[in-house]
Amino acid sequence: MLDDFNREGLGIEVDFSLPTERVIRNLNRIIEWRGKPDVIRVDNGPEYINGKLMEWAARRGIRIQHIQPGKPHQNAYVERYNRTVRHEWLDQYIIDSIEEAQD
Repeated sequence: MLDDFNREGLGIEVDFSLPTERVIRNLNRIIEWRGKPDVIRVDNGPEYINGKLMEWAARRGIRIQHIQPGKPHQNAYVERYNRTVRHEWLDQYIIDSIEEAQD
């Protein structure tokens, strides 16, 4: 999760997939730390189009802005950040399990 204004990394979850509940839990943690955003921009992954996330955001007065399908450049900062994590951080190590990558 990145702050669009200053491109600061606010949080990261390493896993094969993320259920909506984990996304919400991490968003709550970041909001507690940094405050509530007006808008959260997301791609169209199943964890972001889920009704639970939309309800969570509506209750908090946060607008969810989805990028257009097939237009990953609209979320370029996040794509670059994820690539950096994979290729410049995680590739420096031999990782045998998802738990090791998460540590």
